[in-house]
Amino acid sequence: MTNTNTNPASAGAIETNDVQPIPAAERHGKPWHLFTVWSSPNLEFATVFVGALAIGFGLNVWQGLLAVFVGNALAGITHGILSTWGPEAGLPQMVLGRNAFGKWGNLIPSGMSTLVAGIGWFAVNTISGTFALVALLPAVGIFGALAIIILLQVGVAFVGHNLIQKWERYASYFLAAVWIIVVVLVFSTPGVFNVVASDSAAFPWAGFTLTAGAAYGYTAGWTAFASDYTRYLPANTSKQALGWFAGMGNFLSTTLIMAVGVLAFNALSGGNPGAFWGIANPTEAFTGLFNSTLAAFVLLAIVIGSVSANILNIYSGAMSFLAMGFNLGFKTRRAIMVALAGLVGGAISYLGVVNGDVAHQLDAFLLVVSYWVSPWIAVVLTERILSKGKDAGARALAPKNSWAGAAAFVIATAVSIWGFAAQVLYTGPLASAWGVGDLTALVGFVLAAALFALFSQIDPDSKN
Repeated sequence: MTNTNTNPASAGAIETNDVQPIPAAERHGKPWHLFTVWSSPNLEFATVFVGALAIGFGLNVWQGLLAVFVGNALAGITHGILSTWGPEAGLPQMVLGRNAFGKWGNLIPSGMSTLVAGIGWFAVNTISGTFALVALLPAVGIFGALAIIILLQVGVAFVGHNLIQKWERYASYFLAAVWIIVVVLVFSTPGVFNVVASDSAAFPWAGFTLTAGAAYGYTAGWTAFASDYTRYLPANTSKQALGWFAGMGNFLSTTLIMAVGVLAFNALSGGNPGAFWGIANPTEAFTGLFNSTLAAFVLLAIVIGSVSANILNIYSGAMSFLAMGFNLGFKTRRAIMVALAGLVGGAISYLGVVNGDVAHQLDAFLLVVSYWVSPWIAVVLTERILSKGKDAGARALAPKNSWAGAAAFVIATAVSIWGFAAQVLYTGPLASAWGVGDLTALVGFVLAAALFALFSQIDPDSKN
């Protein structure tokens, strides 16, 4: 399917390209655009709250800052690498994943991405934006705010890639200005660097791995979409420049805003985890640190940031669904899938708003994201290394029925969750015995890479 627009960079026409290669005549853009694409959606309150979880997990401020740095650095590196795959093939990320997972095996990660991004993340960010909007404009009411947020983010994603790029770029200017002021004020607020004396001199490994895992899950969650936003770039785009701009846009924005969360909620809760989990409306508590004028701008920034994040989530969620290979037979199938995902994600958002327990919902969700995305990244990276420069685009469009990737992914994910998960509803036997918190993402990555390297030697179709 090709777009008949005379101007390939037009932001007004509904995009009709979906999972097919982008024609050379429609290639446009520059590597630096990826910095704003990946920084804008992270300049929101959900990012703040990931950092705040460090306090809830019992870390002091310095331990919390280290944990978010480690988690985001690991995620930023792989995000930059996978972003470089888009221009050469002109294909979305989940389509390229067929090289590792095969024709039918790719249904598993594509389905996971559809559920987690197009529905799960959509719901999380919609809740965040809704709370901010109702705090900014109480007269609209909670359900009026929810409707406004859903319609705005679905509308931009419905139009497609070029409007998304423009939205993210121009939104980033306003968001950066507001958040720079917030960073300066929070970092200079009395009490944010205070360390509460601990009864134990031992390093809190459990809280550290939980925080690092949540940070990694948040930042690496974008990696499943990396080439979705680079596939329109010219094929000869510098991979080094592209990797740096995409990786650093993701890493710097998440690390800085999560640091704000660590510091702000350290002061708000006095370093007391019990006080942290008792905060009913985290958005309201956070903006209460500022005067009324700045608080209004921060709330507006949270609204725009939430919408910016969800535009990417719902767009790529639809792409992931189409990458599963369903032939829906209509030209605007990508746009229609965005609308359907918006309806389902909106219903989940409604339930989240009614439930109100934002902290535990977000904690559990972020760890689950890291559980699947880490072994997925390991499999596709290992396959890319072992393929030794073969044409990734041609192979992805004619995938064989390889089982190596799916087997490595399923086994690594199941074993790592069984043994190393540390959730509210489930704690694995090894995580419980060792008391080191949640190592699921790390174990899943290493195990998936090792298993794929082994299975690819056995499965002849993995060498397509």
